Amino acid sequence: MPTSADQLEVAHQPEKKRFAILLDENTAVLEYIPAKNYLVFTHTEVPPALEGRGLAGKLARTGLEYAKETDQQVMPLCPYVAMYIRRHPEYKPLVLPGFKV
Repeated sequence: MPTSADQLEVAHQPEKKRFAILLDENTAVLEYIPAKNYLVFTHTEVPPALEGRGLAGKLARTGLEYAKETDQQVMPLCPYVAMYIRRHPEYKPLVLPGFKV
């Protein structure tokens, strides 16, 4: 069973407006709201049974990479995603102008 975040697959579930990692009957998610030309990241949640494996970071990175690949900006209302961007400044150009992280 993979335990490292690098070994786990993130599924984009646009019908549920989220990115998800399914593991051991638990689901870690990064939820978003699609807007005109940007994504509003609203919530990241990792069940207690999956904490400490780097899943939230993998979800944030995947969501931000998706925004970059689809030429969208982001509004990180989710505190975790905002913190991730502060720690990984290469994603700051994706942040909607005027929005502070």
